[in-house]
Amino acid sequence: MPQRQSKAGEAQRMNTSTPDKRASRRTRNLMISAVIVAVFVAVAAVIVAINSGSEKDQPDAGADIQSVLVRDNSHRVGPVGDGKVTLVEFLDFECEACGAAFPFVEQLRETYSGRVTFVVRYFPIPSHFNAERAARAVEAAAGQGAFEAMYKKMYETQPEWAEQRVPKDDVFRGFASELGLNMTQWDTAYSDPATLQRIKDDVADGRTLGVQGTPTFFLDGVKLQPRSAEDFIEAIDAALAK
Repeated sequence: MPQRQSKAGEAQRMNTSTPDKRASRRTRNLMISAVIVAVFVAVAAVIVAINSGSEKDQPDAGADIQSVLVRDNSHRVGPVGDGKVTLVEFLDFECEACGAAFPFVEQLRETYSGRVTFVVRYFPIPSHFNAERAARAVEAAAGQGAFEAMYKKMYETQPEWAEQRVPKDDVFRGFASELGLNMTQWDTAYSDPATLQRIKDDVADGRTLGVQGTPTFFLDGVKLQPRSAEDFIEAIDAALAK
């Protein structure tokens, strides 16, 4: 009888500790994948920055950083946080480093869902042949409430269309069709000069903020320059703790 109670007690203790162990595993998995991604991102971003070396790397002294970072029409991805902490990413859908960072950013969105507001800004690099087209395709989808779906589609299929010196308009149109969008509306938006201007406005804001390479992140108005994924996560946790 005492032995049964001992086993029952042990089982109860094991069950009690399970949530902590699961949380620990999730954190560890996040950190492991993040470290791999961060190293690649850091190297690739430096290469892109060198290729655009004529651009300034500091925000315009006269700029109102907060108003330039997030516009009224800026895209929020996932559940909007309570407004306490905002992470802004300037990205290029053809950028290999952005594609490598995508899974990590998705994990961050899951981990900090409802606590951090994630904002996406377009910043297609001129040397990427289809980057601007990809941004137009995503923005055209956004007009039908499918920004996030097309955003994810671009990264999930990036190896199929990126780094090719031929227009991929038909490929992007196929993505819109697969998502079940109204193709007449999508075609009109894709070719609309206002759609391209929307993207150019993001690029202009990025340049004002000193963005050179992609991806570039700003946490509550401060440009992140983490040396590791752990630095990235610690910066978010510190912002939430304030």
